[in-house]
Amino acid sequence: MDEITVYTDGGCHGNPGPGGWAIVVIAGGIVKQLSGGEKMTTNNRMELMAAINALTVVRNTPDFSGCHITVNIDSQYVRNGITSWIKSWKAKGWKTADKKPVKNQDLWTTLDALNSSLNVTWNWVKGHAGIEYNELCDQLCQAEIAKFE
Repeated sequence: MDEITVYTDGGCHGNPGPGGWAIVVIAGGIVKQLSGGEKMTTNNRMELMAAINALTVVRNTPDFSGCHITVNIDSQYVRNGITSWIKSWKAKGWKTADKKPVKNQDLWTTLDALNSSLNVTWNWVKGHAGIEYNELCDQLCQAEIAKFE
């Protein structure tokens, strides 16, 4: 097995409000799902939690060691943050371009450490566009949110 494909989604009802995240990991013809949520959170935190949980699953699965991972994510915030903005944030002491503290720094540092330890390609996909596993992630995410409403 050389390739792992991951789909992620996160969201909440209200922002902040009850939230959920979900992942689908596809490897060696096997499809695994995982989801979770929080009673009071933000959409961006849930999108980050989805990405963190996906990379944690891959890192903690010995059979996946050394594999390339493609993360399909419908969050421009997470994709742009981890592939571009984070370099500047770290160089500026976790400050944004307008010198304000980076929101969700706790999650960004975790995601950065995971991303740096793995061979990851971040691929943006349009949400709610009929992409099978992205739609599944959305359904799982909505089910998690419902648990807190």
